[in-house]
Amino acid sequence: MSDIAHTDAPVVATAEPSRLMRRVMGHKGLLFGSAVFGIIVLIALLAPLIAPHDPYAQDLNNRLVPPIWYERGTWTHILGTDNLGRDYLSRTLYGAQISLLIGLAVMLISGTIGTALGLAAGYFGGRIDMAITFIITTRLALPVVLVALAVVAMVGGTLGIVIAVLGLLKWDRFAVVMRSATQQVRSLDYVEAARAGGSSQLRIILREVLPNVLPHLIVVGTVEAASAILLEAALSFLGLGVQPPLPSWGLMISEAKNFMFFSFWLIAIPGAALALLVLAINMIGDGLRDVTAPKSHS
Repeated sequence: MSDIAHTDAPVVATAEPSRLMRRVMGHKGLLFGSAVFGIIVLIALLAPLIAPHDPYAQDLNNRLVPPIWYERGTWTHILGTDNLGRDYLSRTLYGAQISLLIGLAVMLISGTIGTALGLAAGYFGGRIDMAITFIITTRLALPVVLVALAVVAMVGGTLGIVIAVLGLLKWDRFAVVMRSATQQVRSLDYVEAARAGGSSQLRIILREVLPNVLPHLIVVGTVEAASAILLEAALSFLGLGVQPPLPSWGLMISEAKNFMFFSFWLIAIPGAALALLVLAINMIGDGLRDVTAPKSHS
């Protein structure tokens, strides 16, 4: 009897990963979003190698050259140039680096803060839960955009400050979701067994609770990364985000608003890139939610 149980264990252990892989491969939205996101990440990493020009180099003699599909377009500047004669393809490629950096950094900062608060509130409950809930409620009462605008206007709009401000403002969703998920997990059998076995509270949280709420954390992380990228673009459009001459997509749209009626591509190109990146991240988040949901296991 023991031999049978021993031989069946590996089958059971490998069945779940194989089912998960089948669900992933069968989810078209997740595959499409992952493919688009992977291409954008690859472009950002290879931007120094594939960019045809220096994204900061100005050439006032070649201002507002249209893209190649226009009559006055030239293969020297495939996507044209901006109002300062800078190559638009190069600036668009380098802009992917800034958007991805902001999305990842803000997700890590806000995720660390929100996850720590949510785990503590959901696991310990009582007064700790009340105190953290009050902090979450206070944060939810503050409008993110207005607070970010005020802080960046007072302190400055460097890339590091924008990342820090957004990271310190966007942790509330992590905290709410992690608190709810932890409350559902903390009374399950394996947590009680670890507690009865003498494991410390920190070990139980890190080794038993956190791995089982990780799917929720990943989904929230993708949503917040996309939201941070859009918020940075909004701040840059208003002139309070990333400052020139950095090729931020939001800043490129801001710089092009005075030429939108005569050189529409100046807004359309970075706007399309920004929309495509955010769409890809959101599709990944939706796909991960679908394939990890309990109903998907049936």
